[in-house]
Amino acid sequence: MQSVNVKSSKLTRGVGRRTTCRAPTRVAASGNGANNEIPAAWPGTAALPEGYTKRTTPKPISILGCTGSIGTQTLDICREHPESFEVKALSAGSNVELLVEQIKEFKPELVSIKETKVGELKEALGAFKSELGGYAPEIVAGVEGMCEVAAFPSIEATVTGIVGCAGLQPTVAAIEAGKDICLANKETLIAGGPFILPLAKKNGIHILPADSEHSALFQCIQGLPEGGLRRIILTASGGAFRDWDAKKLKDAKVSDALKHPNWDMGKKITIDSATLMNKGLEVIEAHYLYGTSYDDIEIVIHPQSIIHSMVETADSSVLAQLGWPDMRLPILYTLSWPERQATSEVTWPRLDFIKMGDLTFRTPDHEKYPSMKIAYAAGRAGGTMTGVLSAANEQAVEAFLNEQIGYLDIFKYVEQACDAHQNDLVASPSLEDIIHYDQWARDFVAEQTKVIA
Repeated sequence: MQSVNVKSSKLTRGVGRRTTCRAPTRVAASGNGANNEIPAAWPGTAALPEGYTKRTTPKPISILGCTGSIGTQTLDICREHPESFEVKALSAGSNVELLVEQIKEFKPELVSIKETKVGELKEALGAFKSELGGYAPEIVAGVEGMCEVAAFPSIEATVTGIVGCAGLQPTVAAIEAGKDICLANKETLIAGGPFILPLAKKNGIHILPADSEHSALFQCIQGLPEGGLRRIILTASGGAFRDWDAKKLKDAKVSDALKHPNWDMGKKITIDSATLMNKGLEVIEAHYLYGTSYDDIEIVIHPQSIIHSMVETADSSVLAQLGWPDMRLPILYTLSWPERQATSEVTWPRLDFIKMGDLTFRTPDHEKYPSMKIAYAAGRAGGTMTGVLSAANEQAVEAFLNEQIGYLDIFKYVEQACDAHQNDLVASPSLEDIIHYDQWARDFVAEQTKVIA
């Protein structure tokens, strides 16, 4: 296994000096990533839906990825607040055992699972026939099944907790059926923004961010007047190498990168936190969600992870959302918006400012975190470039975790994929274009890492 120093590529050359990256052949790129044809989900403000009245009945929802982290935390909320949320449909991958328990508890009308697991699920539910008392959900499978769950007629919103581009088609199905999207799938906007956002506007649905940083921003812009948002400030923990000297990174091992200073998370997101690529991807999401110029989206290192993000308003005021690092809160807000769900102090501890202590901030080190320049450049290029960035990063991280490449090679291969894609960039991609170039980027990096290994 060898490691390669990161050098300036065609894509990132000049980034950081607020200059325009070289425009690919098939797209007219602008210096800040603005594209008048792509409507932001929330252009600098959020207001109550027209004619909205306070709910008096539980909100009917479906969940894509119900056995994953987002899905199980969403169900925790539904369990605690049955008066506010009702689960109508569930979609899982292959975890039959957990899905059966969820079906027994929440009794959804429709359930989707991987095609190869349908027989196993039916057999498992058959064993509880007497306990279920005649209840049996309709069972569907595969991509079509996920789309049915996402667009289930009686729901108002679907929680998109599926990882990767697999979540795009069911998200499209939900939007076309007029369902709000509780967004926990990054690829929906990072890869699919140029296609998804016009579709959402056409169908008059809301895209409600469920990750902590974008939920924080969404909460901060509630009620802002038009033109009131000046700048977005995304906070980052700094990851495993926050306190390392950048010169030591060439020797970083997988075990080093997985030592997050704050949380115990999955391997992929822990590596993304170490490289700061997670924040680079969030910059792109912020641009698509709020219509903010890339020049006006900043990243700061905030080691305590108490401030989840901030907005600066036109009059120079700064609004921040604070809270203990708990993913349930942004999920709860996306489910209950535009209302605020009352919670128990036992299960939802209040923020204790004395216990919290000092809040500190640092400027991110571009030498330590090359991903920032790569992500900003990809965002400014727009179109299919952002999806290529995300997919290439996922494949490179997998190669690093498998010890095929060194830590710094992650940046190298992501940049190579983005550079190789410039002449093929599609400015206004179809869903098929997005899925195609997602796979192309994975195959490109897989081939390159295979050679070096």
